[in-house]
Formats: sequence, C-alpha cells, structure tokens
Amino acid sequence: MIILGPPRPRRRMSLTPMIDVVFLLLIFFMLAARFGQEGVLALSGGTGGEAWSGPPRLVDFAPDGLWLNGTPLPPDALSGALAPLMHGPDAPIILRPRDGASLQHLTDLLEHLQTDGFTRLILVEP
Repeated sequence: MIILGPPRPRRRMSLTPMIDVVFLLLIFFMLAARFGQEGVLALSGGTGGEAWSGPPRLVDFAPDGLWLNGTPLPPDALSGALAPLMHGPDAPIILRPRDGASLQHLTDLLEHLQTDGFTRLILVEP
C-alpha cells in the first residue's frame, strides 16, 4: 500500500478573477454603447437649442425616391412642395436617409436644395 501523506485541505474557489472579468465587460459595454440624442448634423452652422416653428418639413430620401412628410414626390417637385411650408429661407428642413441611401444621394439632395435657396438643412440619423 502506498501512503501519499496527509490529505491537503480543499482550497476555496476565488471569485476575484470572475469579478474582474465582469467589471471589464461592464466598462467595455458602457464605452461601446451610444448614449444621448440621435446623431444630428446641422449643415447650416445654426445652434441646436432652438424651438421648432411652423409646419413639419421632413424630407426622407432613398435611391428610389423622395418623401416630404411621408408623401412621395419626384425630385424636381421637392422645392415647390417645400415653398408653402417655409416661413422664410432660414426655416429648418430635416433630411433623413432611408435604407440604401448613399452619400451621393445626400450630396445631390443638398446641392439641389441649396441652389433653390434653402439654407438651413439638418441631417439626422435614421
């Protein structure tokens, strides 16, 4: 018979490494999360704390068309449809891309609206 010596007492499992991993995951997800408002880019350089005035002017754009306040429009009719909704050339117009909209669609729309005299354009994330 082989005698190996007195039995060693069992070690208790340490929770310190698991707590460290949980805190690291918590920090990672806090840094990776997006807090606050939706991303807004004011293309006219205006301040963001102003109250909205007048009727809504939401322009959705995608590769297959444009929508003003949810109503589909051909691209050449957008300026004419916006004119009655504007109380002045500095009234804000909100631009929102839909699925599939590219940067080229945005630049074409911006160029079209700026040549028609609309100066306050706000781009929001979908």
